[in-house]
Amino acid sequence: MRTAYTADQIRAAEHALMARLPEGTLMLRAAAGLAAVCAAALGRVYGSRVVLLVGGGDNGGDALYAGALLARRGARVAAVLAGSSAHERGLEAYLLAGGRIAEGAAATAVERADLVVDGLVGIGATGALREPYAELARAANAAPALTVAVDVPSGVDATSGRVAGAAVEAQITVTMGAAKTGLLVDPGAARAGTVELVDIGLGPHLPDPDVAALTDADVADLLPRPANESDKYRRGVVGVAAGSDLYTGAAVLAVGGALRAGAGMVRYAGQHAPVTEVRSHWPEAVVTELARPSVDAVGRVQAWVLGPGLGTGEWARELAASVLASDVPVLVDADALTLLSRDWSLLRRAAPVLVTPHAGELSRLTGAARDEIEAARLEHARSAAAELGVTVLLKGSTTLVAAADRPVRVNTTGTSWLATGGTGDVLAGVAGALLAQGLDCYDAASCAAHLHGLAGRIAAEGAPLAAGDVAAAVPEAIRRVHDER
Repeated sequence: MRTAYTADQIRAAEHALMARLPEGTLMLRAAAGLAAVCAAALGRVYGSRVVLLVGGGDNGGDALYAGALLARRGARVAAVLAGSSAHERGLEAYLLAGGRIAEGAAATAVERADLVVDGLVGIGATGALREPYAELARAANAAPALTVAVDVPSGVDATSGRVAGAAVEAQITVTMGAAKTGLLVDPGAARAGTVELVDIGLGPHLPDPDVAALTDADVADLLPRPANESDKYRRGVVGVAAGSDLYTGAAVLAVGGALRAGAGMVRYAGQHAPVTEVRSHWPEAVVTELARPSVDAVGRVQAWVLGPGLGTGEWARELAASVLASDVPVLVDADALTLLSRDWSLLRRAAPVLVTPHAGELSRLTGAARDEIEAARLEHARSAAAELGVTVLLKGSTTLVAAADRPVRVNTTGTSWLATGGTGDVLAGVAGALLAQGLDCYDAASCAAHLHGLAGRIAAEGAPLAAGDVAAAVPEAIRRVHDER
């Protein structure tokens, strides 16, 4: 499992370790790791042109010490000193190694570089970059050179991933000791590029992580597998209450996601038009056409998927109330989230609830503005889970899973090709199937997001996809995570 930590957690661990080591040891370890990544990125160090963007803090010191190591290997290294001061010992070592201070316009030096090292600000920086730091960040972004950020790209909040103004867009981020939360959560994650971790010995001093990301092997360990004595009922029966006369496809896609994710049986309940489509597409599903908005006669299920394409009228509200009156876990998605935002009494239940909103739907649930949610996804996912008493799967460029008193899980699979209609319905079906197979909301949501993202990559392979392609690729995604076990 990949873990990440807040700036405060990292600083506390650093202080605990530094108390046991000679002064400057951690910075030298960090600089050696940074220099090694830079050398590998350059390919040929001798004669290469490296520009260091150096702030006044420890990140600037890391950059200067790394620059000294590269200069000793024959690189032509120039440092742009952005602050009123620089790390004293780092600057001394840098100049002794033959590094030089850039003269003239900083932008000119950056434009001529083969590699730019961003050591402007460190993990303690918050808010927008001030000048001249913001100008240097823009210059690095405009330059053709590869940019390597030290710890976090300057302008990215290490704890939240927020970007309040100009920020370095790194191709590689070399992070020291442990990953920072802001490197895994957008919009910061989009500025980080490939994240390379340098081990400086913090491990024994780190607390429980702030956020975590499942690997393929983690998902394989969590996924249920049928035993010899399994039958379709023991493998999990999931109910799907989705679709309407207007949105029949949502029912087809949600059922497809559930079937492909290993449910022993899928029971679909809906109105005539979606019933006809589900029967046509999925003869494996057990279908009930509802004469009235109630699931009392559908049969026993271990979990429900509620909401994709359901509509938001009175019929849909009564059906939602019927599903939520059950004593099994319920995944609430799409139109059912709108119904919840209008009638909170629907959420008065003892059994677990997993909600799967995008930012606009979370805005309706919590009252926060959509742009505020997009800018601080982690904060809003956490607060919604705590305030609503549910598990939240917040969909988007970074999918997050938040539950009370648990580290937020960040999904690292996926592709931008998943931004197409109906893929969320497939995700709901996959997560519902995992709930029915016995995973709790936290694990079901995390595994479903991982598999859904991986299925999207398999289905797309660099080209456009349709939601049905994602559902079809789910079994292959499951096979691949088991191969990594």
